Amino acid sequence: MDRPTLGFIGIGVVGGALATALHDVGYPIAAVYSRRRDRVTRLASLLASSHAADGPQDVVDRCELVFLTVSDDAIRPVCESLAWNAQTAVVHCNGASSIDLLAPAAAGGSATGVLHPLQSFPTPEQAVANIPGSPFGIEASDEQLLDTLRRIAADLGGTAFVVRGDKAIYHASAVIASNYLVALLDLAAGLWERLGLTRDEGLRALLPLVRGTVENLERVGLPDALTGPIARGDVGTIGRHLDALARVAPEVVPVYKELARRTIPIAMEKGTIDRAEGQRLVHRLERG
Repeated sequence: MDRPTLGFIGIGVVGGALATALHDVGYPIAAVYSRRRDRVTRLASLLASSHAADGPQDVVDRCELVFLTVSDDAIRPVCESLAWNAQTAVVHCNGASSIDLLAPAAAGGSATGVLHPLQSFPTPEQAVANIPGSPFGIEASDEQLLDTLRRIAADLGGTAFVVRGDKAIYHASAVIASNYLVALLDLAAGLWERLGLTRDEGLRALLPLVRGTVENLERVGLPDALTGPIARGDVGTIGRHLDALARVAPEVVPVYKELARRTIPIAMEKGTIDRAEGQRLVHRLERG
């Protein structure tokens, strides 16, 4: 399946961004459909030779590879509602679920797969900007479709990796790395309000530090990217943090302690503290 004709059922942030990005690298987008007619006509007008489909079956009938980019809970019901055939393959983009969601299409003779962009899409515009160069988690029911998904990832400037095992574990990893980073920065920036500044001011001040940390992770990896008081075995500084947080932001203390406990083994792996220093840090955390 070399540069198959593509169709999209569901034009949300991911579906619209993928359709646009794939069109931009030369894939023919034969048909698009959404319950929101304004989204369909707008996207079809931007994609050369794309048909604004009247219904989802129209997309299946016109395309060689269909992207089922509806909401996660709607993937299986929509799949069940359509007539599939061996000439049309279908993929979804849900990172937490396997091709099992597409079992009704497989029963109709279609090859089934998953193409999950391992990326953050806060807005439609940023999604289009973020897709090129992203990694893609893929899965397919046959080698031909798997090769097609690898080529799609490569044509988008990214890399593909086959996700084996429990997809929910893979997706949980992504959520921890992305969504919970946002939650941590909300927590960190919020502490600046105790300093007489705003959360936005705190975020702006912290972002260069975050970027530097990410660059360190890219350059030297784990565990060597770790810096800071735990990497130095600085029990006194950790104690001052805990005392200050207990006074002005006691709700942050449990989060700080849990992250500190998980940081100690990383510092020991890096070799900047030994087991005895690690134990002293653990004891200080236990004291509160």
